[in-house]
Amino acid sequence: MSTDPTPQRFPELDDKTLLVCIGAAKCATSWLHSYLHGLPDAVVSPLKELHFFNAKFPQNAFGDMEAQALTRLRLHLDQQGDAVQNLRQHALFQASVDRAQMVYDESAYFGHFARLCAPQTRVFCDITPAYSVIGKPGFAYLKDFCAAQNVPVKLLFILRDPLTRLWSQLRHMQQMNPANDALTKWRAALRAPPVMARADYRGIVNAVDATFPHEDVLYLFYEDLFSTPALDRLTDFVGVARRPADTSRVENETQVKLDLPADAARCFASALAAQYDFCRQRFGSAVPANWAG
Repeated sequence: MSTDPTPQRFPELDDKTLLVCIGAAKCATSWLHSYLHGLPDAVVSPLKELHFFNAKFPQNAFGDMEAQALTRLRLHLDQQGDAVQNLRQHALFQASVDRAQMVYDESAYFGHFARLCAPQTRVFCDITPAYSVIGKPGFAYLKDFCAAQNVPVKLLFILRDPLTRLWSQLRHMQQMNPANDALTKWRAALRAPPVMARADYRGIVNAVDATFPHEDVLYLFYEDLFSTPALDRLTDFVGVARRPADTSRVENETQVKLDLPADAARCFASALAAQYDFCRQRFGSAVPANWAG
């Protein structure tokens, strides 16, 4: 891993804002991606999750992000039809090429967005919830890496009721791989560092606060996200025009519907008690009243 990030500078990105949404997982980041994509002065990566920075700090990864990038590119190249024409016509395929290039050329990260941005673009967005677990070294690297560009960097972290979010994540893991049966594997999940790192709001927030000025960080709550005040805070934060949202649309909803067993709820509440305490100390009355803990 490079510890001296010196990416090529892209003047076409000058004075545009980079918004990095670092999660949390299962906090409507897919919906947010669609919302931002609909803003005329914002650009999002067609891939939604680039997994660029967490690939360099993989201690809490669920897999090899670089290998996944190459697998995805291979899948796109193998699609029916002419591969060259497919790459020319499909934004997602083009993005796969860009992401594969990032494996060996760090400058391709900003090159990807430089290709996507138009002169009128004011903010470009990387929405990758796995960035939440890269820790202080990862956030320091992100900050230093972006300093090579003439772009302000803004971080967004969305918090959701810790217990509800964790159960949603476990059900989503089962959806992705039936072997991850949430009803029988939840005890093991509580001992799995990659799972619990994503539940560690205290560690994530403290790492972010120690690295970035407070004016460059926005904390929102999932329970309020679909409201006009929350979205106005977001658009004001990144300096784009306010725009109403279609809050009836659902993106990437977990299809595995399971009630949380009572014994799991008790264990989750105990494991997450410190997170509830921290959030109420850190955010005070902004914490939604319907949080369980």
